[in-house]
Amino acid sequence: MSLAARLQTELDQFQRDGVYKRLNYLASPQAARVQMEGRGEVVILSSNNYLGLCNTPEVVAAGKQALDLFGAGTGSVRFICGTFTIHRDLEQALARFVGCESALTYVSCWNANEGLCPTLLGEQDIVISDQLNHASIIDAVRLAKTITKCQTAVYRHSDMADLEEKLKASHGARLRLVFTDGVFSMEGDIARLADILELAKKYDAVVAIDDSHATGALGKTGRGTAEHCGVLGDVDIITSTLGKALGGAAGGFTAGAAALTDYLTQRSRPQLFSNALPPTVAASALAAVRHAAAHPELVTRLHANAKYFREQLRALGAAGPRAGALPAVGGAQPRRHGFCARRIQESRGAVGSDLSLGALPESGKLSPLSRH
Repeated sequence: MSLAARLQTELDQFQRDGVYKRLNYLASPQAARVQMEGRGEVVILSSNNYLGLCNTPEVVAAGKQALDLFGAGTGSVRFICGTFTIHRDLEQALARFVGCESALTYVSCWNANEGLCPTLLGEQDIVISDQLNHASIIDAVRLAKTITKCQTAVYRHSDMADLEEKLKASHGARLRLVFTDGVFSMEGDIARLADILELAKKYDAVVAIDDSHATGALGKTGRGTAEHCGVLGDVDIITSTLGKALGGAAGGFTAGAAALTDYLTQRSRPQLFSNALPPTVAASALAAVRHAAAHPELVTRLHANAKYFREQLRALGAAGPRAGALPAVGGAQPRRHGFCARRIQESRGAVGSDLSLGALPESGKLSPLSRH
């Protein structure tokens, strides 16, 4: 059987299993309401554009201005001649926003995670990961284990007793890195960050969180899981994205001590051998960070909308999310893609929803935005 034939057989099985993903094409900017090709106007309840920054005029204007000022691309990796002043400005703003000393940008948070673990960990080290961590953390750990032969362990989801057992068992490791999501997007709950930090202090471990679904959206002013848990400035390493609540552009970053980002600049392979964010993207991201910092009322409204949405779901008898601010609704839906498509059709564009990821076949989410 040829490769194409084998792949087509598997694709056909995806359709029979109800997990085949059909792309919905937007013909307008990402927003609370969009124009979806073939469906007309649709209310979006499935994006990560939590603060509605994708089409904020200042964010769009910043990208246009940078295109004129810096050109379209970088033309080089960063350590040769591909770092622009806009990258430095963005990284300084990100570090301030998440309560860290320094930050380093990547082309995605997936890239940031894969650049972190293999760079920091060696044979004498161990990474201890939450059972329900995002796929990018899982793959980063797998990559580190393959490349550096580091030790790995997984603790039961948000189970502090099990985490403590894993920390005790790894007492001989040079570095014990505890890696967790801040918000578990498909579960709808929040890491017990204060408890994790307490255990890390007790056992001399380092804590890293992927805060992609919390940066800009969680905490009183959107500073993320650390602010929500009352430990802003105490987390050793934060990775996050520029493509969700800070949705003016794309990309990701790692934040922490200046020595950490300097070391990643010297040794992190995804950073060393990939071009930086295009200047126009970096400029849009910087404008989004500044806008979010200057308008905490967007976060307040997001939380109010999420609370209202959650209450109405519960009134209808639906399973409510566990997250305090970001409503992710989990539940079995074996034909979920077909269900979503039918709901969009039947409601004539009243609701747009995305209830699946292939890696989590019984999970889903509905996400009201600040601008709904």
